[in-house]
Amino acid sequence: YPNPFNTRTIINYDLNKTDHTRLILYDVHGREMAVLVNEVQNTGSHSVMLDADDYPSGVYFYCLESGDQIMTRKMTLLK
Repeated sequence: YPNPFNTRTIINYDLNKTDHTRLILYDVHGREMAVLVNEVQNTGSHSVMLDADDYPSGVYFYCLESGDQIMTRKMTLLK
């Protein structure tokens, strides 16, 4: 999840401690498309709305960095 999605989707994630958090969207070539989160966030569940109306169909990756933990997931945009 969220695969595939059509222009808008919600990315949900959980943090196990309060820390500076970044959530970045990349295209398949590794180019940074958007910074969705760049702030200190508290422990718990969070969600971010992604509006990809201006992006072409294709494969994208989102990378969640919080403290010393990094998670990357693939998602597919179908218009």
